[in-house]
Amino acid sequence: MDGLDNLSHAQRQRLAFIDFSLQYLGQVSRQDLIAKFATGLAAATRDLASYRALAPDNMQLMHRTKSYHRNSEFVPLFNHDPEVILHGLANGFGDGLSHPVQPSAVCVDAVQLIHPNTDIIAGIMRAIQHQQATVVTYVSVSSGETQREIVPHTLVNNGQRWHVRSFDRTHQTFTDFVVTRIKSVKLSVNEPFDHELANQDNAWQQLVSLVLIPHPCLPHPEAIELDYQMLDGRLTIQSRAALAGYLLRQWSVDCSKDHQIRGGVCQLALENLDILSEIEHLSIVPGAKPR
Repeated sequence: MDGLDNLSHAQRQRLAFIDFSLQYLGQVSRQDLIAKFATGLAAATRDLASYRALAPDNMQLMHRTKSYHRNSEFVPLFNHDPEVILHGLANGFGDGLSHPVQPSAVCVDAVQLIHPNTDIIAGIMRAIQHQQATVVTYVSVSSGETQREIVPHTLVNNGQRWHVRSFDRTHQTFTDFVVTRIKSVKLSVNEPFDHELANQDNAWQQLVSLVLIPHPCLPHPEAIELDYQMLDGRLTIQSRAALAGYLLRQWSVDCSKDHQIRGGVCQLALENLDILSEIEHLSIVPGAKPR
């Protein structure tokens, strides 16, 4: 777009932040720009005017909140890379420009096979931000394509893929939905009830301690102690009960009675096996017996 090409890098940063805020959070204000970029009120006003000149249908001023809200006709000015956006949402959005990072030739990260759709992420994030219920078209391995009404509260990377922690109105319980399996998302006409909000998600609110040790079958446990910077042969991790099962799977932690998994599959073992009674998703935990 010619208008964007004529802007300085600093101006593009600020306009990209406006674009991001509208798409993923649903609104932006002058105070947001001032807080983010340490600019003055007049400069923030000019940036919002410049953005509106480039995309007049993207936002409208809501005088009650003194902020600009995303219009349903919104079309992003910037192409936001999904992996960078998710990292930014998890760690705090950076300079506003969410372009893919040039990979290093001497520091190679793991290959990402799963890439969420940015429009789906944006719809979910706006619902989370404003505590709104949504209707999603969801494809599960067991049930295929269905319409589900959910109240999302958190986007989570479980080590393999992103999911959204939500209250599922079909089954009346809190559970996880894989983001890449959501084909569409729209707001529900039904407002959330108190029992559907994050503070009522017991497994999310509860913290558990996972005490990890080198697997007893290893001949040289010190190597594992060095890997994980263990103290006295132990590493204690705090996790939400809703996420602990994912972590134990990701790290291939032997959670069987007497740590019976052999063959080098697991280099870590869970010492406090009694904690398994308090966590979710036991079916994916190495060696654990589902309740």
